[in-house]
Amino acid sequence: MALSKVDYNSINVTAVASKALKWNSDADGFETGDVGGSMVLLETQTASSSSTISFTSNIDSTYKEYIFKYIDIHPSASGHFQVNFRDGSSAYDATKTTTFFHPYHYENDSEAYLEYAGSSDLAQSTGAQRLFQGNIDTSNDSSVSGTLHLFNPSSTTFVKHFISRNNGVLHDGSNVASRSGFAAGYCNVTAAIDGVQFSMSSGNIDSGTIKMYGVS
Repeated sequence: MALSKVDYNSINVTAVASKALKWNSDADGFETGDVGGSMVLLETQTASSSSTISFTSNIDSTYKEYIFKYIDIHPSASGHFQVNFRDGSSAYDATKTTTFFHPYHYENDSEAYLEYAGSSDLAQSTGAQRLFQGNIDTSNDSSVSGTLHLFNPSSTTFVKHFISRNNGVLHDGSNVASRSGFAAGYCNVTAAIDGVQFSMSSGNIDSGTIKMYGVS
């Protein structure tokens, strides 16, 4: 059997240089397509004194995992950064059971700890889930950034799991600290999750960016 070689320099991929390539059955051998495990940017929203930031499209059976990256979320008032989910109606009130823990460390090195935060978990609740517990410092240079993973939201068989990890600036009286938040749980509904909404527990999201990706 003859061995065929591809002359790399003879392949013109300029037209699809920003896309993934895969082999096909045609004579030219190539077509564009997704590479398994790649992240596809679906939507970007930028806050500007926003009471909520909601993602209501592109959350469907196309992808089994969706990733939300929230970047430099800055509040208008001290409060908790939080999320809720829509399960087919107009309201963001999917029933959730969750768990939450966090470490923090003061800037002045006076205190540091890691604890389970029972005040931030939910037990079959329709309320918003805290992603960052504590009052985010409203100073101009303070914010919270992190990632939320939502798994198989279109399933009508299984619960819909989610995991979040972030870090922000905690303002605790006169002390300022770096605090990380670890939230996880599931939407205990048989209906598909078709919307995700971010907000502050008080005030608005003064500024920041949230990006939604699908994972192929």
